[in-house]
Amino acid sequence: MFFLEHVASDLLAKCGSDLSRLTVVFPNKRASLFLNAHLSRLVGRPLWSPHYMTISELFRQNSRRTIADPIKLVCELHRSFTAQTGIDETLDHFYGWGQLLLSDFDDLDKNLADADRVLANLRDLHELDGIDYLSDEQKEAIRRFFSTFSSDHNTLLRERFLKLWSRMADIYHDFNDRLSQQGLAYEGALYREVVEGLDSKQVQAEPSPLTPHLSNQYVFIGFNVLQPVEHRLFSWLKGEGMARFYWDFDKYYMNSEAGQFIAQHLADFPNELDCDDESVYGCFARPKSITVASAPTENVQARYVSQWLTPHPSPLTPQITTDTAIVLCDEKLLPSVIHCLPDCVDKINVTTGYPLSETPAAALINTLFALRIQGWQPGRGRYRLRQVNTLLRHPYIADLSPQVAGLHRELNEQKVYYPSPSQLAADDITALLFPDPDHPVAPEVPEAPEAPVAPSSPNATLLQWMCDVIRTVATAKGAPACPDGHDTAFSIQRESLFHAYTLLNRLLALVTAGDLLVDAVTLQRLVTQLMQTINIPFHGEPVQGLQIMGVLETRNLDFRRVLLLSAGEGNIPKGVSDTSFIPYSLRKAYGLTTADRKVAIYSYYFHRLLQRAEDITIVYNNSTSDGHTGEMSRFILQLMVEDHHHQIAMKTLQASHQFVPFRPQKADKTEEMMQKLTTRFSPLTPHPSPLTPSAINRYLRCPLLFYYTYIHDLREPDDVDDDVIDNRVFGNIFHEAAQLIYTQLMEKNHQITGDDLEQLLRKKADIERAVDQAISQELFHIPYPEPHPSPLTPHSSPLTPHSSPSLSGLQIINRAVIIHYLRQLLTIDRRLAPFTVEGLETDVAMPLAVQSPVSSLQSQITLSVGGRIDRLDRIVKDGREQIRVIDYKTGSHVPTPLSGVEAIFDPDQLKNHSDYYLQTFLYSIIVSRRHPGTAVSPALLFIQHAGGDDYSPVLKFGKDYIDDVAPHADTFMQLLTAVIAEIFDPAIPFEPTHDRSRCASCPYRMLCY
Repeated sequence: MFFLEHVASDLLAKCGSDLSRLTVVFPNKRASLFLNAHLSRLVGRPLWSPHYMTISELFRQNSRRTIADPIKLVCELHRSFTAQTGIDETLDHFYGWGQLLLSDFDDLDKNLADADRVLANLRDLHELDGIDYLSDEQKEAIRRFFSTFSSDHNTLLRERFLKLWSRMADIYHDFNDRLSQQGLAYEGALYREVVEGLDSKQVQAEPSPLTPHLSNQYVFIGFNVLQPVEHRLFSWLKGEGMARFYWDFDKYYMNSEAGQFIAQHLADFPNELDCDDESVYGCFARPKSITVASAPTENVQARYVSQWLTPHPSPLTPQITTDTAIVLCDEKLLPSVIHCLPDCVDKINVTTGYPLSETPAAALINTLFALRIQGWQPGRGRYRLRQVNTLLRHPYIADLSPQVAGLHRELNEQKVYYPSPSQLAADDITALLFPDPDHPVAPEVPEAPEAPVAPSSPNATLLQWMCDVIRTVATAKGAPACPDGHDTAFSIQRESLFHAYTLLNRLLALVTAGDLLVDAVTLQRLVTQLMQTINIPFHGEPVQGLQIMGVLETRNLDFRRVLLLSAGEGNIPKGVSDTSFIPYSLRKAYGLTTADRKVAIYSYYFHRLLQRAEDITIVYNNSTSDGHTGEMSRFILQLMVEDHHHQIAMKTLQASHQFVPFRPQKADKTEEMMQKLTTRFSPLTPHPSPLTPSAINRYLRCPLLFYYTYIHDLREPDDVDDDVIDNRVFGNIFHEAAQLIYTQLMEKNHQITGDDLEQLLRKKADIERAVDQAISQELFHIPYPEPHPSPLTPHSSPLTPHSSPSLSGLQIINRAVIIHYLRQLLTIDRRLAPFTVEGLETDVAMPLAVQSPVSSLQSQITLSVGGRIDRLDRIVKDGREQIRVIDYKTGSHVPTPLSGVEAIFDPDQLKNHSDYYLQTFLYSIIVSRRHPGTAVSPALLFIQHAGGDDYSPVLKFGKDYIDDVAPHADTFMQLLTAVIAEIFDPAIPFEPTHDRSRCASCPYRMLCY
């Protein structure tokens, strides 16, 4: 029999089947459901059940005051702190250690300590006057502590500590007075008030749970450690003849730390059950199967659940019933455990609750905060596209309105980095999602002139907006629906939205009342912290099926088969730190809660859980990563050393899969591939697309890279939703600005003179205007020079060239650098002038015949090769006319000159930017065929390194400039044709590169690893 079965049997034997006049008090609520089940089974017919409550409910129902909201408590404590110390500490800075101070006050009251003595000024206490009630050991502990704060050690830390401590008693009393005036209290103060009222008989003033007209007896079941306030309450009820006590323990651990508290309380509160009854209190020594297993990861533990639950031949393995429990020492493992349950489990009861912080509702709240804090630009009246995208992509929002998908698509296609609220208001839903925070719409005030209207604040407006969004999501037609009402995922979604709305509404009430005065960033941190403490309860039949629970939920409950997961040091015992404003020595001296008491409490939970179990498996994580120490709990070690009744089996869990390194596979060419490539790069197609130097360089870099790009058309994602000027955008802006400037110069005169450039260099505004136009077009995608209507709204876009968004700090720096580069370019050209610009951003191409062994194709195929030239100009050098094919480079790395044409096609030379040579050489040969007899030179103009008077952008082979590409043209074309023929040779597959360094920046590395 389990403990609650013995209790039920004893209650029926002593009180009969009418238990309506009993009030049963448990440490938690879960045990009451199991006790009711045992009572019903033992009686076999309907009966009057007792009234159930927790110890906390018992205290609360006997007080005229109510427990205040935790946030409200910290806000009131902040008021007391500033009033008593005169320190103007902001609430957001105070909040974290205000919670710590509140915990200390709560501990003082629950232990009935004299707050004036404990919190007295340290400067006065060093004399140790008036502490005769302390033992010699306690006095020595205080002396040791005070010696560290002698006047000989006048440090800044000591001074700050003493400054706070000198007024802590005043803060304590002022804080309690403030709460009392409002009819509020924190838990410790309420407990203390109740028991002090018992001593003065004030409890008789009005009906209360302690003197009800229905209850004659209070039955306290399964308690362990009793705080002084609870001990005094138990003593008063015992003295009034109104209390019975049932203690749950085992003789095995009564002389250890696990049983120290019960051993102390048995003398004061005698047990209703026979403490010598071996059937009740001698279960630990009975036969048990105990296994301790180590696992390399948390997920391996979760996956072991399925194996553990699957029936196997063993007399100690019952079916999966209420007698089977999975206990989580780390409750974060719950989602993984639920997903790993086998099909044989048809009924489960989860008592830990699903964490709100891991639901889409929590993600939505975080997204809303990010939209308003990071995504809104006060004064500019615009949102940032990145935060807008995050909200529009949220699953709850994406299904909320048919306009959301279209709005998201148009914003990103047009690269509207700074949309205004009017642009985002596609319908009522999107208007709600993206209001104008600088001009909020005032809420409708009810027609009641006498009702005071709370002052508005930015945080109140923010929280009200978030409440409206959550409520709209929860009630909208597009919200997640559950036709049959039995879908668990649906229930969690709806429950999470309800809990999220409740939390925000609670904070809104505190902000509106003026209790919560923090900035928006602190409010966001506070909401995130609160969401981590909220669990969504599961609804079901608790006394049926597999039980999944945390350690605290196991109190009073027994199971024949137990799986204890994450039983590592740090998880059990958990939370045993002594972080406090009251040092350990003072806590020990005045009988306050210390870490050793917390360890003893967890030791009791651990041993009590195992005492009546028959099949026990304990698993811990032996890895030392992710905050795990890799050590088993000290309680497991204690069990292995002290337990002489049972053999404890040790085993190690391993991952079921083995790591197999993925090797990229080659892609064999098919006739379909060849046909696609031939058609794609043929000059005979309606819209010919030439085989560019970029494509050829991709093949030289890695044939698989070419395969993904041009066979499967897997383009690099262009999902940049922020206005960051990266290297690519920087280069585009420079190219666009240079084209704008030289286009204007060419309109005046086809030949550009030094005077033209000198005049332009003096006109700083013209250069800046060209850069601003390029930024508007390339970064913000604002059409130039004439604005076009925006398809986002029926009206023309406010994002015109004359209303471009103001630049951020980094953008201003980039703008200044581009202006400097343009001036550098103009300075270089001024030394070169006069010259003629033949073309800017000019597309060039030429046909190229290659042999093809494909049977279904012609033996020779013709392709188009070419690309776009940044600048094509004509100069006179040494009395000889020369055409330069120039490619602008804004980077800082200047390639090492190659040795010859062969090096251009050597993949090992890619690190020396042989791809630059390939590009300009190909363009130069195309141009030279169009201008026979004229020298054509390939050039790379590196703006950053073009300051010298003798600087020349013309490429070199070794130390020699390539003033004319003609002598190298035949060799280049032979090598180029060979590479292209290799691309179109079906016998040569697309192989992955053997140089792993090229994979570091490859966009397809996740495809081939």
